[in-house]
Amino acid sequence: MQEQDAQFAAEFDADVAVEKIAEMYANAFLDASVTQGEPLAEQVEQFDSLMEDVFARHPTFEAILASALIASEEKQGILDRTLKTQASGTFLNFLKVVAKHGRLDILRSIHRETRNAYEKRLNRIPVKITTAVPLEEQVIHSLSARFREILGGDPMFQTTVDPDVIGGIIVRVGDTIYDASLLTQLKNVRQQMIDRSAHEIQSRRNRFSNTEGN
Repeated sequence: MQEQDAQFAAEFDADVAVEKIAEMYANAFLDASVTQGEPLAEQVEQFDSLMEDVFARHPTFEAILASALIASEEKQGILDRTLKTQASGTFLNFLKVVAKHGRLDILRSIHRETRNAYEKRLNRIPVKITTAVPLEEQVIHSLSARFREILGGDPMFQTTVDPDVIGGIIVRVGDTIYDASLLTQLKNVRQQMIDRSAHEIQSRRNRFSNTEGN
């Protein structure tokens, strides 16, 4: 058990380290785009297209860029030859900087953090929710209102189902992880909705009964 805990801790720390590095590159990319007067939406869409249209269809190309066996200078040349006519100068230069520093192996993480950082600049805050069972739409709606109060922005939920989640739910907002105590809030929200519905049904019955009496 201790060995498993140690392994989990090491993997978690590694993931957090990668996220931090990716976040740094993501904000640098967005800041450079603003400086160059490039619309952020278009820049982010280019990044999306690289992931969804290029990497997804040509996994070998992604593997080449991520390979530690290929020199960064050669990777920069590959980027020039393949993307020069398709990508903006700002985006291409950004990719070459990432290549120069040997970080193309975490480009997917950088893309994810770029998307998150972009949403934050629009006051849309990514919220990762992992639950043991799927959340009902009503609960998500109520949880959205709750987190809008807490975060001061519009929560953008990314939901995942994992039956092994201890406590039934894990919520992560940036570096903040809300533990299973949030499950109590969820149950309270759901119970309030049930109580409200029951009250409305009873009120309708009472009104109907009064109408009949008249």
